[in-house]
Formats: sequence, structure tokens, C-alpha cells
Amino acid sequence: MSIERKKSICVILAYNCANVLESTYKRIPVGSVDEIILVDDSSTDNTLEVARRLGIRFFTHEHLGYGGNVKYSIKKGVELGAEYIVDLHGDGQYDPSAIPAALVKASEGYDMVLGSRFTDLGQPLRDNMSFARYFANIGLSVIARLILGVPLSEFHTGFRIYSKHLAETISFNNTSNDFLFSFEIIALARFNNLNIGEVPIRCDYKEEHTSISIKKSIVYSFQMLKTLGLYLLAKSGYRTKLFMGQRLTTQYLYGGDQKHI
Repeated sequence: MSIERKKSICVILAYNCANVLESTYKRIPVGSVDEIILVDDSSTDNTLEVARRLGIRFFTHEHLGYGGNVKYSIKKGVELGAEYIVDLHGDGQYDPSAIPAALVKASEGYDMVLGSRFTDLGQPLRDNMSFARYFANIGLSVIARLILGVPLSEFHTGFRIYSKHLAETISFNNTSNDFLFSFEIIALARFNNLNIGEVPIRCDYKEEHTSISIKKSIVYSFQMLKTLGLYLLAKSGYRTKLFMGQRLTTQYLYGGDQKHI
């Protein structure tokens, strides 16, 4: 199914997810996207062998980290002609059944659509999210909502849809290659007055996933607050490095060295 005849590609973000990749792939609603590809962050297990067996077209690169892999996936999606790039964790943590609703939301004029676990505040706990992650997510999301002025129920989900327009508007040159990128891109989208929406999504915490560790979560929290500070400075006219990027050029999108994406 194409949304208003605009091509959509689901990118399975992969890093050592061979044991759950097949299950994740088979849960993607049939016909919900025009193409499914896998972008691998130099897995050391047999993720690519599983992808090959399943007939999934895949791309790999040197190990960049989570943020670097997302940036590569957006770049690759645009290269392949996508109007919408659906980023889905290969470990199956986020429920792929949210893809059709998220694409409909994107087609309504949203440049980024997040899958929110908190549209029903009790659902994350019923899905076995830990209390520490639950309250940290709510607290950090309240702060982000107040400063960015975006009425999202959460800002830290790993399920996203990015539009080609977003990829052509935002420069990723000074963004993180780690988990922080997932928040930086929201701040950059807001700074560029792009439309951000959300749809409900369920999340699985019962199995082993590639979620950020507690230690990295603490570091991420302080980095997120720093990003919000930089956003406020940029809005007041003081352009920090993160917010000084220019529009992406054709050379950047299609011919840049992947080390600098």
C-alpha cells in the first residue's frame, strides 16, 4: 500500500539481532510499505545470513553506533526514492503493526511521526517497562514538551517515520552517532518548524533487546538536557554548533563519506 502514491520504505535497523530478525520481519503488516530493507551496523553475529535467507535486501557499513545507523538508514531511504522512511528496530521491541497508522499520520503533512508508548499511561507498565525507565521517560518528556512546545506524550521512542522533506531540510553533520541522535533530530525538526506527530505503539520488554543500558540512559538524560539548553540558545539568536547546519546538499545525500553522515 502506497500512501497517496508516495513511496514508503521500512528500514529494519539491525545490530546483532539474528535470533529475532525473522520474527520481526514477519510481523510487518503485508503491503503496508512499498519496500523493506535492512541496514546493518556491522553485526558480529549472522544477522546478514538470516536477512539473505529471508530475501531481505540489506546494506551494511562500518560500526557507527545507533545514531549513525539511523542517519545511514535515512540517507539510504532517500537514495532509493522513498518519500517516507520507517525506522523499525530489528530486535522486535516495537510492534510493527503501528506502521499503517503511522504512515497515514505522515501523509497528513507530518515530517516526523513517533510511535508513542505513553498515549495510555498505564500501558508501558502493563508491557513490563521498568519503573525507573517509566518515570524517567515521563519526567524527561514533560521537560522536553515544555521547552520545545510540541504536544507529544513521549520523546524517547525508537519507532520513527521520517519524511524526505525532513531529510532535505535538516543537516545531520554535527549530530551524535549514539542514542542522543534520536532526541537531537526532534529538537532540530522543531527548530526548523517541521511538523511532528505521534501514534500509539506497544513495546515488548520481556525478551532481550538492544535497548540503551541504565548507565547510558543516565548519560543520555544529561545530554538531552544539554541539547534543550542549546535549543534555547539557538532560539534566542546564539547559534551553537548543533543548530548551525545548512540544508543538506545533493552531494551530502548521495555522495558523502559515510564517516561524516
